[in-house]
Amino acid sequence: MKVREATKNDVQAMHNLIVELAIYEKAGDQVEVLPEDLIKDGFLANPLFHVYVAEENEEVIGMALYYFKYSTWKGKCLYLEDLVVSKEHRRKGVGAALFEQVKAKAKLEQVKRFEWQVLDWNEPAIEFYKKYNVQLEYDWLNCRIFNP
Repeated sequence: MKVREATKNDVQAMHNLIVELAIYEKAGDQVEVLPEDLIKDGFLANPLFHVYVAEENEEVIGMALYYFKYSTWKGKCLYLEDLVVSKEHRRKGVGAALFEQVKAKAKLEQVKRFEWQVLDWNEPAIEFYKKYNVQLEYDWLNCRIFNP
C-alpha cells in the first residue's frame, strides 16, 4: 500500500469512495458532486482542494481530501474534509497512513490549526482520532445554507 497525491485519473475512484462514505453516514441520497465537478474543482488551475489517495495493487482504496482556510484568530489552517477508506480495507492502517500524510502536509505548510469534523455517533472514527490526542469540541454548532 502506498499513499500519493491524487491525479485526474483517480477521480472515478474518488467519487466511488465519496458515495460509499455518504451511504455509511446514512446520507447516500445527498451526494450531488459529479466526477466532472471533482476534475474542474480540484485538478485544473487554482484547485479548491487537494487529495491524497491510498493505493494497493494499483487500486485506490482510500482518500483524504483537504483544503486550506484562514482563521482570523490563528491564521492559515488546514481542513480535512473527508478521510475515507473502502470498507474491505479498513482496520489495516490505511486510514492512519492517509491521516499521517495530511498531518505532515499541515506541518510542512506551518498551519496554525489542523481540523476536521466527525459525526458524534461514529464511534470507530472517534476512537481512531483519539489516538492522536485531539481536542474534541462540543460547544460549536455547524451552520449551513444550501444553494444560497
